Amino acid sequence: MSSTDRTPLYQKIQDYIRDLIDSNELKEGDRIPTEKELMDRFNVSKITVVNALSGLAAEKLISRVPGRGTFVSGRQPEEAAPDFPLQQPAAALSAPERGAGRRRSGLIGLVMPSIDDYFAIRLIDGVRMALEDKGYRSVILLSGGQVDKEKEAIKTLKEIGAEGLLIFPVDEEQYNEEILAMKFSGFPFVLIDRYLPGVETNYIASDGRMGTSLAVDHLWELGHREIAICSDSPMQTVTVQERLEGYMNELKNKGALINPAHMITGFRVESLKKAETHPLFRYIRNRMATAYITLNGRLAVQIYQMALQAGLRVPEDLSIVSFDDPTSIVEEFSMFTHIRQFEFDMGSRAAEKLLEVIRKGGAGGGYTKTLLEPELVVRQTTSGPPLQG
Repeated sequence: MSSTDRTPLYQKIQDYIRDLIDSNELKEGDRIPTEKELMDRFNVSKITVVNALSGLAAEKLISRVPGRGTFVSGRQPEEAAPDFPLQQPAAALSAPERGAGRRRSGLIGLVMPSIDDYFAIRLIDGVRMALEDKGYRSVILLSGGQVDKEKEAIKTLKEIGAEGLLIFPVDEEQYNEEILAMKFSGFPFVLIDRYLPGVETNYIASDGRMGTSLAVDHLWELGHREIAICSDSPMQTVTVQERLEGYMNELKNKGALINPAHMITGFRVESLKKAETHPLFRYIRNRMATAYITLNGRLAVQIYQMALQAGLRVPEDLSIVSFDDPTSIVEEFSMFTHIRQFEFDMGSRAAEKLLEVIRKGGAGGGYTKTLLEPELVVRQTTSGPPLQG
């Protein structure tokens, strides 16, 4: 195998564009090939192209003009700054230099998709208390699950002087260039709950594979063999994928066949007023499964209510295990058997990691991947399967 075969794909793209510039095929002010053209030419994903362009922007070889495209900018630093908020490659700076120029504001930004469940509330509480303990304040902006709003939130928090950011990313399939730009510029940030495949960053999450493994094992020991797993996420995020893998792996360990019909994903339950028309309601009513693992607490409550509307009892006719506790902010008062993810600890440790990165002036010490071990909490929504008449 030749040495060029081992060249990273992003570097091949950079070398290609440099060659076009060095040979004068592309001159100052010329538009470079589009992201789509580069993706097709090199048969790579958008993240690889964005990675390559971010590096070239850091070298001031290219400039992005919003709404127009990306152009050869030459090497004159006086020209307009590129849309990528980069000055120098982070690797070219020492830790003190990366931290230099950033004023001490005592402000940390937190970007979340929403705050509509106890998972988010407990996580934010952990962040807040850890920051306050070190004399920092926090500002929370919500992305609403939209990448564009996530980008806007990141820009806003940096503009108001945040020293670092904690980000609960929207989705890994729609890469956020703002996150990549922070990585290359050495701006301190930590990702929570999910990461961007192929992009090395600091992140902290609960071990999703272990979580579904615990849920399957619990239901299997109770006697269930028809175990469904449900996710109403419209996107196959890293979190969803890992939990599905844990579910399948544990069933394989039990010697069970994987029933694709029991993997129910990609739907939405907008309202329970017309639940009878929802495919999930018919699935429950027809007793296709005797137990359900839900990937969030809200969905657990919806399945519980659908079961009641279908004339079924929980747990006598149908068992439910939920990720996150949907019914109580106080653990001891929960009614749902659930996978406890230690959200408070997750938030606290993410904040502590971010402050450590800030003190070191960036990720000069390398990146850390922290997985918290979840715990099964048995409550009132699981029991053995119904007896067959």
